[in-house]
Amino acid sequence: MRNILIIGAGRSATYLIDYLLEKSAPENLHITIGDLSAELAARKTNGHPNARAIAFDIFNEQQRHDEISRADIVISMLPAHLHFEVAKDCITYKKHMVTASYISPAMADLDTQVKEAGLVFMNECGLDPGIDHMSAMKVIDDIRDKGGKVLLFESFCGGLVAPESDNNLWNYKFTWNPRNVVLAGQGGAAKFIQEGTYKYIPYNKLFRRTEFMEVEGYGRFEGYANRDSLKYRSVYGLDNALTLYRGTLRRVGYSKSWNMFVTLGMTDDSYTMENSENMSYRDFTNSFLPYHPTDSVELKLRHILKIDQDDIQWDKLQELDLFNPNKIVGLHNATPAQILEKILGDKWTLDQEDKDMIVMYHKFGYELNGKKEQIDSTMVCIGENQTYTAMAKTVGLPVAIAALQILNGKITTPGVQLPITREVYTPILEELETYGIIFNEKHMPYMGYNPQNVAS
Repeated sequence: MRNILIIGAGRSATYLIDYLLEKSAPENLHITIGDLSAELAARKTNGHPNARAIAFDIFNEQQRHDEISRADIVISMLPAHLHFEVAKDCITYKKHMVTASYISPAMADLDTQVKEAGLVFMNECGLDPGIDHMSAMKVIDDIRDKGGKVLLFESFCGGLVAPESDNNLWNYKFTWNPRNVVLAGQGGAAKFIQEGTYKYIPYNKLFRRTEFMEVEGYGRFEGYANRDSLKYRSVYGLDNALTLYRGTLRRVGYSKSWNMFVTLGMTDDSYTMENSENMSYRDFTNSFLPYHPTDSVELKLRHILKIDQDDIQWDKLQELDLFNPNKIVGLHNATPAQILEKILGDKWTLDQEDKDMIVMYHKFGYELNGKKEQIDSTMVCIGENQTYTAMAKTVGLPVAIAALQILNGKITTPGVQLPITREVYTPILEELETYGIIFNEKHMPYMGYNPQNVAS
């Protein structure tokens, strides 16, 4: 049998594991699932005869060597910074590798060694990054095949709560790593190009510079800029495009509300707060406000943020229990960002039967035969419940499909890469459609970049 090693059995691995187990008999596969929690790994195998669950410690060098050496391909669902150790062993033992994570500089530096070994290291093969690359390159390549020139490319993706489970004022629940949500946009200015002009948005302005868009059947959304859109110009072959903008989708109103936390300093992860384990939620909120001998925490906050008592922003803050003196943080030496994550987790965690929703939106402006045209491409995927989420489906399935394509010799081009060639994206997108992950394209006259669609 052919052996697949999956390292990491967390939330995003559910569909990945199920897909490969379903394919194990016809494809002659044996799946080893390794996780720090042997119990979690065993639960994901569900007693399947072609699966083996093990407690796996990535820092146990001997175990890592043993398991990688006996595999035919390795799928790493670890946090991004841990892929490198796996990658080095895959080169040593000449094993292909697939991840859903961005290509790190360290991973990119392995490209020559990977090519010399004749291996495929497929990265950025999940949702975002992943399906966004594949679906974008399919349309871009189609435009080029006809002799067209791409003028504009905008791409947005969001992990959201499905309409039927949307029951809070923020219209949002955690569908992936909450810490990444709290720290979103930090670490440098957002960079992109619009109408031939380079633009930069510092973190303190990021959530007040949003674009708006409609997705048919699902209403209106807003998008804020990702950190660095420019790094994909050359990757996509769009060095001459006038506009290139990648962003994150939320329901309208979220960004304005999130900006309150940014303004107060609650998303800061650079220092720890004294006595945080005994701090109440009200104490936490008050710690960012000036001292006043008589004004209440509520009054001080409304004054600082210029919020009227009948403003929906006020209701959103109250909904999170930020003024509750009886709820205790309970985190030792915590940063503001860690405490905010804890507070939000009380309210934004998916309930067992809640459904999440992935929304992806691409806009392509191009010139063909002297005429300017536009394609809007949208994809919406709704999850089933807290376990079988749309996030797990859209991250895990393309990773699994790519791994099987590599194992079967359908994807052969060696090197450290992302899924932007026809060899890779065509079979993956075609199979994803059979699982309901479908892009709908709408052709229309070219609208260009409309600054009126941007919030001040």
